[in-house]
Amino acid sequence: MAEIRKIAPGDFPQQLAEIIDPPKALYLRGSLPPPDHKLLTVVGSRKMSTYGKDACEYLIQGLAGYPITIVSGLALGIDAVAHRAALAAGLQTLALPGSGVNDDVLYPASHRGLAKEIIAAGGGIMSEFEPDAQTMLHFFPQRNRIMAGISHAVLIVEAGLKSGTLITAKLATEYNRELLIVPHSIFSEGGAGGHIFMKLGAAPVRSPEDIFDVLGIKKNEVQKELL
Repeated sequence: MAEIRKIAPGDFPQQLAEIIDPPKALYLRGSLPPPDHKLLTVVGSRKMSTYGKDACEYLIQGLAGYPITIVSGLALGIDAVAHRAALAAGLQTLALPGSGVNDDVLYPASHRGLAKEIIAAGGGIMSEFEPDAQTMLHFFPQRNRIMAGISHAVLIVEAGLKSGTLITAKLATEYNRELLIVPHSIFSEGGAGGHIFMKLGAAPVRSPEDIFDVLGIKKNEVQKELL
C-alpha cells in the first residue's frame, strides 16, 4: 500500500477543522478529497438487507461524474457496499477504519484488499489512530465523529434501533451537517433507527437528485475531468 503521511490540523479538510473536538493529527495512505469536492458520508448496518444494498448502490451510481467523494468506515455491510459502489461509479472514496492504517492491523482484515483498491483508484485510507494501532471497541465512536465532521452531509442507508450507525447520525446533527435517510418499510427493522431521525427533520432520500439538492449541486456540474 501507499506510504503513510501524517496530516496536521492546518491541512485537514475545512469541515473537519470546524468541529469542537477535531483530531490532533491524521494518518493517511493515498489521497485526500480535492478542495472542491462535496463529501458524502454513507453509513448503515453491518447486517444489511438486500433492499439496503440495492438502495446504496442505486444512489451512489447516480452520483457518477460529479465532484463528490464518498466517505465510509470500511466496515462489513453497507460501508463496504458504499466504497465498492463509489469505485464502480468512478467516484473518489475515503475510508476511515476503526484501527490504524498499517496493512497488518487494518480492520476488518477481510477488507484489506478493498483498501488497496481504494488507494489504487485515487482514494484514501485515513485514521487518527497510530498506524500500528489494532482495533479496540472505543475506537468506533471516536472514528464516527470524524466521519460526521468531515462530511457536508451524512446518508443513513439502514440502521436498527440499537445500531452504531445512529451515533454517526446524532453527531451529524450536533455538527450541523445535513442528515439524509433512506426510507424503509414500516415492517423493516433496518429502517427503525433512520425513521426516528426522519421524525426529527432528517431529509428522506429516494433518488440521486435528492442528494444533489442537499449538496447544492446542479446536475450539469459535471467533473472537469469528464468534459
